Amino acid sequence: MFSHVTIGSNDLERSKVFYDAVMKALGHERFYTGDSIIGYGEATGDQTFVTQPFDGQAATVGNGTHVAFLAGDRASVDAFHAAALANGGKDEGAPGPRPHYHKNYYGAYVRDPDGNKLQATCHRSPD
Repeated sequence: MFSHVTIGSNDLERSKVFYDAVMKALGHERFYTGDSIIGYGEATGDQTFVTQPFDGQAATVGNGTHVAFLAGDRASVDAFHAAALANGGKDEGAPGPRPHYHKNYYGAYVRDPDGNKLQATCHRSPD
């Protein structure tokens, strides 16, 4: 359904530290580094870019907007949350089941250093 997601940043160096850690926790490496943009995922597949806005204005967060990254297992959700908090992120919802979504839903929510809301989620059974 998606080609890529782009997340705005006002401090790309700070974002590199944060996103290198949280993406690694989910099994993704940085595949691209430019002057004002960094990319994670696969060069020809699923991608997440972190960038300074192209219009030169400050990056701002969207109210009601968040990006949810798919995790392969619950331990990866936990690792994502821990990596986020250890690298300048803020807690927006500790890792845990969210049965109001469905019986196997397990997720965690954070804010990156620029205030963007992120989530890692696993839809698999804990068995």
